Amino acid sequence: MRKYSIIIPVYNRPDELAELLNCLAQQTFKNFEVIIVEDGSRIKCDQVVTSFAKTLEIYYFYKENGGQGFARNYGFERAKGDYFILLDSDALLESNYLQIVDTRLNTQYVDLYGGPDTDHPSFTPIQKAISYSMTSLFTTGGIRGKKNNLGGTFHPRSFNMGLSREVWKRTGGFQISRMGEDIIFSISALTLGFKSALIPEAFIYHKRRTGFGAFFRQLKFFGRARINIGRFYPKELKLVHAFPLLFTLGCVSIPFLGLIHPWLLYAGIGFLALYVSLLYIDATRQSGSVQVGVLSVCAAFVQLFGYGIGFLQEGMRRLFEPKTHRETGAAVEYPS
Repeated sequence: MRKYSIIIPVYNRPDELAELLNCLAQQTFKNFEVIIVEDGSRIKCDQVVTSFAKTLEIYYFYKENGGQGFARNYGFERAKGDYFILLDSDALLESNYLQIVDTRLNTQYVDLYGGPDTDHPSFTPIQKAISYSMTSLFTTGGIRGKKNNLGGTFHPRSFNMGLSREVWKRTGGFQISRMGEDIIFSISALTLGFKSALIPEAFIYHKRRTGFGAFFRQLKFFGRARINIGRFYPKELKLVHAFPLLFTLGCVSIPFLGLIHPWLLYAGIGFLALYVSLLYIDATRQSGSVQVGVLSVCAAFVQLFGYGIGFLQEGMRRLFEPKTHRETGAAVEYPS
């Protein structure tokens, strides 16, 4: 029977980790260990880990802060399993998650997999709205968690990713600590000939950020990360990735269209009104909540503006730096 090593980097999130560990303790598939890597946290989770010592095969390690990519590498080096699973500490799982993964790998084995994310009924309206914007077809979230998408070959993301021990050995783990480290890792694995796939049923409930301010900072970071991926793999920077920037510039330019011709102003306002209406109707339909529908419109604009601004900021920096520069993220603070 295949043994799994679940590797979870943690940074100042003991309460969220406790919820995730409770989900792992309820898994119907039992042949796994849990590796917790505390990445230089000020608020440690060691006591939370200790409280699960009798219900889980769990190991706790503390290291100086170096970013989630290198924290995962630290976990790889200490894991005993045949197959590694990476989860973010703000994830929740159904009790059959591991059974779904194991069944799929036994019938259609892949070296590298990813699973989608969604919202949980217990999430706050803002969390549900943020989850909608990050998974909606009306935003760039629509190309996440799909087998084939406009962004190119499916690249598993580290909030819900699995990989064989052989993938780790041959790739050497994550090349960088932050700023697109998971996509760069996936690309490097695929370049070596490993096969990836989406396992749609292996979803997680992803809490993400709990406020629009933190969400904006995170998405700005994601926009910067997309440019950084292009530093390592230029062909992976595609036109679709510039959509949030084009949307942001389009929204900002609407007030000035009237200076050219009134009809251009009306057209811009009309397009924006149509987009807002589609967002609201779709989000309200999916959530069954008018409040979540309204908040989802706000979340979508925060997402697109944040990503667009980060994409522009890092893109301008890229224009004036040496072409050989590669940003490892080691000195970049991840937004909290």
